[in-house]
Amino acid sequence: MGTVIITYKIMPDSVEANLSDVEEKSKKIIEDFGGKIIKTENEPVAFGLIALKITFSLDEKNSNLDPLESQLTDMDEVSSAEVVEIRRAVG
Repeated sequence: MGTVIITYKIMPDSVEANLSDVEEKSKKIIEDFGGKIIKTENEPVAFGLIALKITFSLDEKNSNLDPLESQLTDMDEVSSAEVVEIRRAVG
C-alpha cells in the first residue's frame, strides 16, 4: 500500500466563527485518524467568509474517509467538510 495526499475544505458556519479554533480541532482530528499535516491555508469565499483548507498525507489503507468527514462536519462552528483533492504520493 502507498500514501495518499488529501485536501479537505472546511467551511465555517458564519463569518464570526473562530477559524483558529476550527483549525486546531481539525488538525487534532486528522492526526488522531492517522494523517500527517502537510499544510493549512485560508481561502476567501465570499462576503467575508473564509474557508480552511488542510492538506495531509494518509496511509492508503485508511481510505474510508467517511468517519473522518463526519467528525470534521460535526465540530462546532463548521457548516461542511469535503474532500477537494486526493492523489497518490509518488516517491
